[in-house]
Amino acid sequence: MSAAPRVLVSGVVLGQPMGGVRRHNVELLPRAGGRLAKRGGQLALLAGRTPLPPALRLARDVRVVASDVPLQPPWLRWAFERRALRRELEHARGAGRAYDLWHTAHLPVPSVGLPYTLTIHDLRDLELDDAPRMRRLLAPHVLARAIDDARAVLTVSDDVKARIEARFSPRRVVVVPNACDHLPVVARAADASTTGALLHVGHVEPRKNLELLLEALALDAALPQLVLAGAAKRGEQARLEQRALELGVRARVTFLGPVEDRELPGLFARAAAVVIPSKVEGFGIGVVEAQRAGVPVAISNTGALSEVAGDGVPTFAPTDARGAAQAIRAALATEPMALARHAERAARFSWDASADLLVAAWLDAVR
Repeated sequence: MSAAPRVLVSGVVLGQPMGGVRRHNVELLPRAGGRLAKRGGQLALLAGRTPLPPALRLARDVRVVASDVPLQPPWLRWAFERRALRRELEHARGAGRAYDLWHTAHLPVPSVGLPYTLTIHDLRDLELDDAPRMRRLLAPHVLARAIDDARAVLTVSDDVKARIEARFSPRRVVVVPNACDHLPVVARAADASTTGALLHVGHVEPRKNLELLLEALALDAALPQLVLAGAAKRGEQARLEQRALELGVRARVTFLGPVEDRELPGLFARAAAVVIPSKVEGFGIGVVEAQRAGVPVAISNTGALSEVAGDGVPTFAPTDARGAAQAIRAALATEPMALARHAERAARFSWDASADLLVAAWLDAVR
């Protein structure tokens, strides 16, 4: 083996809309590729039928391997992925540049005869009551096997690490946190606290629990308007629009759809507060993005959100609309000194530091 390993990453699902998982990979993989290259190793990325984000296709230190692996359904992806991985491993061995390790962050994990590491962002299929029935039934067995066979399990927070260790028997769990220094900070609008909207950044999907925010608006007519920025999944936007009509708050809710990175700093600068009511979160990038930008935050008290946000952030139960309204009120009243303290803490989350942790985990896995 060279001074650093040659790692093949399966990126066949990374063509999905921007969210926490895609952000994690877009920021970390180019950095990890550079670190491996400097030590004599290499990072290769197996792409699928769905095009990779430009940042990954153009990364100087990441070699992209084309394949015909479909994004969905999972069982078909698994079959095509196994074939594509084996083909690339065999080709690399024949060319005298065999891989030392491969890495994945999606399930099920195909067996290809090479040690692997596995990233688990959260345990939503185990913990969400409204997860698809078949996924709830299969997830414990699929996860247990994948974790048992992995050289190391990587995750994004201490909260998820503790949950994995409590339910399974991993050899080793390494926390490689997300970060927020991918966005520039724009000075907040002078009137943001009085005329700005409540902002949620993230996919519009059931797990994000956005209906609770509609109910909070209905309970408190004086709350600011709500802006939802993110791609909709599985018809959730239409359902929420209908629910907003029923609650009489449709005129107070704006669906922006997918938002480009260049638009996010301006959204944060104009927001009165950012609200994250998720049922499950492995990390919650939107929390630290907002805090670093100096925006007040209110969060549900589930998953890793409290861990990521730190002390002094208003919280609410993900089933309590009245509590959410009260927490939003408290967030809107956050003192400037507290906002500055939160911004300083959020700035400690660095993609460079996380890339160092990722490469160190790979080095340990092949030793």
